[in-house]
Amino acid sequence: MRERERERKKYSERKLGRKKKEAGERERRKGRERKGRERERVRGRERNTVRGS
Repeated sequence: MRERERERKKYSERKLGRKKKEAGERERRKGRERKGRERERVRGRERNTVRGS
């Protein structure tokens, strides 16, 4: 009985870790996109609006 609980705990922790990892990836991707947009805005707003749509 106790072993089964331990297995369940291990599995849930692993799942949680995966979710955190995915969230981190999403945040990093968002940051990269934003950086690209900022760079475009420096050159010209017209180009920025096209990219930001």
